[in-house]
Amino acid sequence: MKKQVLCLLFLSFFVASSYAQLRQNFYQNTCPNVESIVRSAVAKKFQQTFVTAPGTLRLFFHDCFVRGCDASIFLSNNLNAEKDHPDDQSLAGDGFDTVIQAKAALDSNPNCRNKVSCADILALATRDVVALTGGPSYKVELGRRDGRISTKASVQHKLPHADFNLDKLNTMFAAHGLSQTDMIALSGAHTLGFSHCGQFSRRIYSKAGIDKTLNRNYALQLRQMCPLKVDPRIAINMDPTTPRTFDNTYYKNLQQGMGLFSSDQILFTDQRSRPTVNLFASNNNAFNQAFVNAMTKLGRVGVLTGNQGEIRRDCNRVN
Repeated sequence: MKKQVLCLLFLSFFVASSYAQLRQNFYQNTCPNVESIVRSAVAKKFQQTFVTAPGTLRLFFHDCFVRGCDASIFLSNNLNAEKDHPDDQSLAGDGFDTVIQAKAALDSNPNCRNKVSCADILALATRDVVALTGGPSYKVELGRRDGRISTKASVQHKLPHADFNLDKLNTMFAAHGLSQTDMIALSGAHTLGFSHCGQFSRRIYSKAGIDKTLNRNYALQLRQMCPLKVDPRIAINMDPTTPRTFDNTYYKNLQQGMGLFSSDQILFTDQRSRPTVNLFASNNNAFNQAFVNAMTKLGRVGVLTGNQGEIRRDCNRVN
């Protein structure tokens, strides 16, 4: 037992000391304009396609939950990398491209060339897409290094699924030091973006009928958009009300039984999480503050700092 406690203490000290090396002004002497350069590149990409926003936000989450926030999601490995796992194959190419474009913009500045990690560019770009869609802008801690390892196997059982209940969600998020409130706030990212019919078809087509926690009128709309033999790649907005605005409507939808995934709707159905959903639904500022706090904590997960990892010259391959 003592050994386990010592191991846990050492692990928490190691994690804390890694993220303690992150700081907001990390690049002030090497690339002082890093934030404005990245912001400009992200805004340009966003003007080309709205998918930039949900694509980048989801990419950051998927990267941080597997091996930590180290941009390992970008690496290729003979079809055996993280992005080759089924849980990552639906990640939008525009999310990856947003970071590649921002990296190119940084590299065109002699002061910044190969000075900023791909992991930090992704963290900054994520903040920028949230702000561009009407969400809060917030300070981003910097100083992450890029990882050198990416394997398909490392993704297994590391990302939440559309059918998770509250206990499964809490257990997975707690493994990264994230509380239930953090988890509910991060779920609010589903205010943007889309899913595919196959992810929720069981809720609208099952022998038992329509999922009882699903708003019946909404379910019938979903059946129209996702008929039985539809192309499984057909995209459906996660937030049917304000799909292009980062706001608290996601939580208002949950109150109406309009969570697309059962892992969304469970946040309202389960009495333990419902008060937080109700708070965020009634108070957009409370949601924004909780989201910023949760994103800051998420951005510290498993980071490489100091001499660990590297600053990749090309985000898609190790140096």
